[in-house]
Amino acid sequence: MQRRSQTAVLAAASLLLVAGCSSGAQPGGGGGSPAAPPKSSGAASPGGTASSTAPPAKGSVKVTGTLTTGLTSPWGVAVLPGGDLLVASRDTGKIIRVAADSGKKTELGSVPGVDPGGEGGLLGIAVSSAFGADHQVYAYFTTASDNRIARMNYDEKRPPGNQLGAPDTIFKGIPKGQVHNGGRIAFGPDKMLYVGTGETGDTGLAQDKGSPAGKILRMTPDGEPVHGNPEADSVVYDYGHRNVQGLAWDGDKRLWASEFGQNTWDELNLIEPGKNYGWPEVEGRAKGGAKGSGFVNPVEQWRTADASPSGIAFAKGSIWMASLRGERLWRIPLNGTKPVAAPQAFLKGAYGRLRTVVAAGDGTLWLVTSNTDGRGTPHKGDDRILRLKVS
Repeated sequence: MQRRSQTAVLAAASLLLVAGCSSGAQPGGGGGSPAAPPKSSGAASPGGTASSTAPPAKGSVKVTGTLTTGLTSPWGVAVLPGGDLLVASRDTGKIIRVAADSGKKTELGSVPGVDPGGEGGLLGIAVSSAFGADHQVYAYFTTASDNRIARMNYDEKRPPGNQLGAPDTIFKGIPKGQVHNGGRIAFGPDKMLYVGTGETGDTGLAQDKGSPAGKILRMTPDGEPVHGNPEADSVVYDYGHRNVQGLAWDGDKRLWASEFGQNTWDELNLIEPGKNYGWPEVEGRAKGGAKGSGFVNPVEQWRTADASPSGIAFAKGSIWMASLRGERLWRIPLNGTKPVAAPQAFLKGAYGRLRTVVAAGDGTLWLVTSNTDGRGTPHKGDDRILRLKVS
């Protein structure tokens, strides 16, 4: 199959994204086929249906244990069938399996071609929606020339360190930089691959609909545009982002994303296809409201010193957001698309920088620290994965 690259995206540069997409063209319907647009998910309207049972205004977090320690620059995390975790090491390019019951670590191997530096390296990872059949692990990583996505066969029967097959590049040509490389990837409820990218410090790329930088991308598992995207021949799903770091779907299959601000406001956004999230024209909420400006306002915003958000997860009716500079875990309780109360902070300063949070079911979260990334202050045992019970 022909592999898409930045050239494929540039082919749509002269076309305008359709704001809002066609009726019903919303990802996450669970059908898994690119032949028709999914019925619901990350494209829910801000006026979407409220949940029948909203979470309480105040929640709770209890650290119930440490799963593992001694991780090096952990970044992306993917959950295998059965519950074990795959953890990507940004600076070493290695993928480590961590047993969910014992914390035992097993090295799968290194992703070839990773070129770490600044905020680049081996970033997001995801497990195929059909993992039981195809055993494919997907990785977003920085090379000497770009950011790209490749998939690799994972054979756990092979010796540790040699369990990854040769990478099959499905999408390349995402601009790279010392900063703002984005990197979070996840398969949605529609079994399509979603990708958060950054604008690499070149702010104009975020508004350039012909560039994959500063966007959320939606593609098939083979790296092709999905029918129902705003433009038929483009993987660009929305635009106007500075640096997307977290992707998660709520119980009604709506897509949420966290985003690094510059000097003033970090954001949590409800993602709709074809919409413009404002960067660099606006940071945080636009004056006059989203309708007046043509930009979609964030659902919540934070001062950068309090957040600098990375990964997010949905559990117990709330979005949970890991914060790097803010060194805390934020809870944003939702009733449909609206917060029911102000964001609530937990674990402030207790574990340093927090990179990734993953829902593990039944009100349990995995929380990954990020103190060995060159910007934190490592303590004995860093970096680690914590087990949390939340409500």
